[in-house]
Amino acid sequence: MKPIDRKIFKIALPAIVSNITVPLLGLVDTAIVGHMGSASFIGAIAVGGVIFSVIYWLFTFLRMGTSGLTAQDLGAGNESGITDTLYRACLLAVIIGVGLIALHRPIFHLAMQLMDAEPEVAFHARTYFYTCIWGAVGVQLMYALNGWFIGMQNTRIPMVVAIVQNVVNIPLSLLLVFGCGMDIAGVALGTVLAQYLGVAVAVVALWRKYRQYLTRIDWRGVLQRSALLRFLNVNRDIMLRMVCLIAVTTWFTAMGSKQGELILAANAILFQLFYLFSFFFDGFANAAEAMCGKYKGARNVEDFALTVKHVFICGIVLVALFTTCYVVGEDMILGLLSDNQMVLDTARDYFHWLLLVPACGIMAFVWDGVFIGVTSTRRLLLSMFVGTVVFFAAYLWLFPKYGNDGLWISFLLYLLARGMTLSAVFPKVIREI
Repeated sequence: MKPIDRKIFKIALPAIVSNITVPLLGLVDTAIVGHMGSASFIGAIAVGGVIFSVIYWLFTFLRMGTSGLTAQDLGAGNESGITDTLYRACLLAVIIGVGLIALHRPIFHLAMQLMDAEPEVAFHARTYFYTCIWGAVGVQLMYALNGWFIGMQNTRIPMVVAIVQNVVNIPLSLLLVFGCGMDIAGVALGTVLAQYLGVAVAVVALWRKYRQYLTRIDWRGVLQRSALLRFLNVNRDIMLRMVCLIAVTTWFTAMGSKQGELILAANAILFQLFYLFSFFFDGFANAAEAMCGKYKGARNVEDFALTVKHVFICGIVLVALFTTCYVVGEDMILGLLSDNQMVLDTARDYFHWLLLVPACGIMAFVWDGVFIGVTSTRRLLLSMFVGTVVFFAAYLWLFPKYGNDGLWISFLLYLLARGMTLSAVFPKVIREI
């Protein structure tokens, strides 16, 4: 194995373990409620999950922006910048988390008006949402801390945190649901308790390994105008990018809901498998973020280009692996997620579209990591805007004729458009470095 590959895998493998737990939590929630006897529980998790995707994905700039800026400061040897970025991100995380908790009722009611879910699904979704929202501060702090750790080329700490969260969350949720009879509220409460435990573990690890950076807060540095504007400008572009992503995923789920409970549940199951691939692949995107950001800060063009090349090679291998697993294990995978035969039959009708997701998404996922690392966020926003336009244009043309098939085709075209746009502008990034 070449040295560049060892560096990639040193960052990517722990990141894969931690990233894969994100869809794993969703898969576990879906699997638990999938065995509770009603498709409305699966639909409620889908609806509640989309709402949290909207409000949390909107603020994932805390992770993405923090990782890129920290990595560049690390490459440039700017220790005070590394410290200030950490405090700046954590301060913003607390502000956002408290704000979300304060506004959770109007957020949910607005979401329900947009989602147009069936009454029983809406009832269970409210229970799930009203409980899970209390983890908002913990989620935002983990975004900030994980972004900082990744920028420091350290994905082992996020991995340990993720493992602890899952070790607690999975059995706790099972106990609360089946042992205490809490139904969907038990799933949500188990998740919230695990989220705050994860923050505690991350803070302890931060103190033990990076104590030298935890100096007394220099508010003049943290709130310094030029640095703060840079931080906010980077995160503004990422946030607007997330608005586009949220528009696509929310519309996808809403159109599934309008087609009935069975298609909503089937799409929810297939989307969990999409998340499984994307978060698994994000391990290598995280490696691209950390390494490309560091090489940009050090102005090392040769290793920067080599990193991009080898991350793409890893991506191609993953596409082949996931596609094969989906083809071979279709019945087993779907059976693990639900025992409702009508839902399973509906999911099988659209499973072939899921098989194309890895190949259609590889360019977008790799380039996302690279462009986040170099904080070329305006180009990321451009690619997402192009993809969103392609999605809705395809939807308007295909959905009236082909229904849910047209919806899935539109989503695949959206992934392709994002990757092709970033491929076209990448040469400018090389020239800038």
